[in-house]
Amino acid sequence: MDKQITIQALKYGNVPHYEWNTTLLEKTDSYIFVLGQKGRQLQHYTKQKVFTMETWTIEFFSFDSWFTVSADIVGGKIRQYYCNINQPAKLDGNTVSFVDLDLDYIQLGGEWMVVDEDEFASNAIKFAYPTDLIHQARLELEGLKERVRHNLFPFDGSLAKHIARVPIE
Repeated sequence: MDKQITIQALKYGNVPHYEWNTTLLEKTDSYIFVLGQKGRQLQHYTKQKVFTMETWTIEFFSFDSWFTVSADIVGGKIRQYYCNINQPAKLDGNTVSFVDLDLDYIQLGGEWMVVDEDEFASNAIKFAYPTDLIHQARLELEGLKERVRHNLFPFDGSLAKHIARVPIE
């Protein structure tokens, strides 16, 4: 039986944002890789909606670094990446939680881009982000860009090695 892991995204101040269930792929003291099943339900508390996810994903959550990675898997290949800038994830039993800091770095159609800068600016006010947290989030975004540019972990094939666990449809 595969171990189920619940992922909880929070807003600053530990306000529930959204959550979904995954299956454990790999766990170390520093990070966890999980598999998101096609058709899973994402409970979005902020939007008060439930979304059905249309692709399989391999997801990475770090207990040290300030980002997450979700790779959409279609036809045995990574179709796109979605990375959140966030405070390091925490593991409590079978639940991984992280505080989402709005800034996202995504790859779609081969192009990497920063999205949700406007959301970051408005939430910095709404949730009263401390100045040092704003600065840290921007530094972490630059660090993530460097990781991607230089194919550093987990962009070094570490995500892709789990693709074999995704059913081919």
